[in-house]
Amino acid sequence: MRFLLDACVPRRLAESLRASGHDAIHLLEMGLGKLPDSEVFAKASAEKRIVLTFDLGFGEIIAASAAPSASVIVFRLQNTTVPRLIERLQVVLADTQRILELGVIVAVEETRHRVRTFPSEGDEDEE
Repeated sequence: MRFLLDACVPRRLAESLRASGHDAIHLLEMGLGKLPDSEVFAKASAEKRIVLTFDLGFGEIIAASAAPSASVIVFRLQNTTVPRLIERLQVVLADTQRILELGVIVAVEETRHRVRTFPSEGDEDEE
């Protein structure tokens, strides 16, 4: 899978994803740490990457897209250590890999994740 990690996400998560065989780039590695969210989403769309972020603003961006061409995974965790991020992301990817190609937003919480498809087909809760 191809990922674009927002500046607010630890760089070590990108390293972990690469070690697992994924194509992951971090905005800070490219000197793009101050890129506006709309441009981050456009870059992810153009490169067919999934955005990983803590920034809830991406939900509005993907919802406003007529036909979202990139997915966004938003971490909404209290424990944001790299091992916990990796643990939760592994569960999410195992459960949502197929639908991440469709332009969805996934909210990752401590014990569950929620998938929102667009246009507004409703929420699907996953344990």
